[in-house]
Amino acid sequence: MTKILIVDDEPSQLQITQEVAIKAGFNTITASNGYEALSLLRADQNICAMILDLVMPDLDGMAVLEVMREEGIGIPVIVQTAKSSLEIINSAMKNGAIDYFVKPVSINRITISLQNALKIEQLESSLNSERAHQRGKLNTNDIITKSENMERVTYLMNKAAKSTIAVLLEGESGVGKKLIARAIAGSGDRGGKPFISINCGVVDKNKIESMLFGHVRGAFAKDAFEGANNDFIGKFEQAHGGTIFLDEVGELPNSTQAKLLSVLQNGEITPLGSSKTIKIDVRFISATNKRLLNLAKCGSFREDLYYRLNVFPIYVPPLRDRMEDIAPLAEHFVAKFSAEAGRRVHGISSEAMKLLKNYDWPGNIQQFENIIFRSIILAQEAWLQPNDFLQIEHNKKQQKTPYSGSLSTKNTPVHIDDEPLILEKKHAIAPQNERFLTENGEITPIAQIERELIIFALKKYNGRMSHIARSLGIGRSTLYRKLKEFGLEDNIVKTAA
Repeated sequence: MTKILIVDDEPSQLQITQEVAIKAGFNTITASNGYEALSLLRADQNICAMILDLVMPDLDGMAVLEVMREEGIGIPVIVQTAKSSLEIINSAMKNGAIDYFVKPVSINRITISLQNALKIEQLESSLNSERAHQRGKLNTNDIITKSENMERVTYLMNKAAKSTIAVLLEGESGVGKKLIARAIAGSGDRGGKPFISINCGVVDKNKIESMLFGHVRGAFAKDAFEGANNDFIGKFEQAHGGTIFLDEVGELPNSTQAKLLSVLQNGEITPLGSSKTIKIDVRFISATNKRLLNLAKCGSFREDLYYRLNVFPIYVPPLRDRMEDIAPLAEHFVAKFSAEAGRRVHGISSEAMKLLKNYDWPGNIQQFENIIFRSIILAQEAWLQPNDFLQIEHNKKQQKTPYSGSLSTKNTPVHIDDEPLILEKKHAIAPQNERFLTENGEITPIAQIERELIIFALKKYNGRMSHIARSLGIGRSTLYRKLKEFGLEDNIVKTAA
């Protein structure tokens, strides 16, 4: 039976949707918030589709979609919202949703949408089966490009693929760095070997070392996080014999950078909580959407680690600098998404193609792919028309809106050389209260400090004299003498009472 995840913070709505899904023949699991939903998705590979509420406290549905995209969780998602806002729905579709409900929704509507989602999931499963036969076999010939600005990239990719040299991919978010990393890994001797990817900017900084190096049982407090109480094989060990891809490597905490440098130098790791070192044989490919050298110069990235990772740098240009790729990419995505969505869309009209080529694409190929997908879902004709890309016109208007801040908006393309550096915030030292000075600026007498400390201890331990004496490091007889000396005998009775 197909498993569906239903996410809603309203218990009554959650129950209604679950009952409908069960009657339609689906096996259901539920989550009441975004964090719980992500945890279930990471733990259970058998979830085939998800109904996701967009408005939830703490982590809303839109944030869940973003994390899913970052982590490569590609199940079909149907979003539901109480507000019929085109902007909200467009944003959800851009972030990967395939369909949407507006509450309240009919039983028939939910059933049909889930059935359509299942068809997409089944198609994806067949594609995954095909990929499984060719895992790691993606090569440089699979990179879709006709741009002269990409000739240097493909040349360097072919050179890098012939060795195990450490590669650093630099370029804006969404330019296809992970795809290029897969092509490099799949074209060489390690093709078909593990390709393990981790986005260093998404993983909780308190868990990043566990994710990379692994941990043994007992390395953390029992309830530190899910899985903390069991042994865990880290990404480096999982990648043994193959390639590890460190996406957004510039986001690594300084302490983790030091350990990564040691791995590069010695070729071994030590799982957290273990005294045993493990030899590993991995090929390093790293990526960043900022200039790593600039991060090293400003002190937020170790310079010695930078030189270890930057042995073979490849700069991937943004889509706006390779507009010749718009047409072939559009053709590829239209064919792909039309098949996946079961829509009869044959291509893009010349007017619509002109519109696509006149846009700056601040989100690069990732944004381009999402907008094509959305247009396929909403298309009314066999050929995509300009009115299928209204979001582009909306984004253009936003780009023209004056902005007085120093940072760019998400809709404004910024080259990685011009990206403002955000230095790691240093913890400010809280101003010290001059508790040992009187109002006149004189030193407070010891007797007064002792008296205040004993009063504090009386309140904290509710007059329990043994606890108070032990915490103050004095005997009970001394404590009673001090109480009498400071006129605090009455406090014993009052506090103990």
